[in-house]
Amino acid sequence: MIKNNKLAEICIPSQAEQLKIVRDKVHMIAEQQGCLQEDIKCMVLAVNEACMNIMQHGYGPDICGNIVLEILRDNDHLIFHLIDFAKPVDECAIKSRPLDEIRPGGLGVHLINEVMDEVRYIDCNDRTGNILEMKKKIKKKVRES
Repeated sequence: MIKNNKLAEICIPSQAEQLKIVRDKVHMIAEQQGCLQEDIKCMVLAVNEACMNIMQHGYGPDICGNIVLEILRDNDHLIFHLIDFAKPVDECAIKSRPLDEIRPGGLGVHLINEVMDEVRYIDCNDRTGNILEMKKKIKKKVRES
């Protein structure tokens, strides 16, 4: 039985060109843990979207902060912690634009919530920043007989 096992931790500057490192790390760890390819794509998408939200809305265009990605395994779940050091967010203000409003952008939060099993913010215990936790259940491949 696996319980709260940290699989990886990386720190990147808040720059879009750094996202390939994040996507590659998520893909590699999820694959090593036996995740289905469909779920790996979902995890990569969710972590990438969350990082972009931190860059665009947390730090903004003029500030270059750091983003820490922790990947953990807790029994049959992969857990992703995205830690930033920006101004704390108001969870009530985080929402997707209406889905019937046709235009580019604004669907990251919706996508994250659709593809991950659980998404929540963790209390930062009086330090500046935010910790976003996303969980995805590891589904095993069904063996054909």
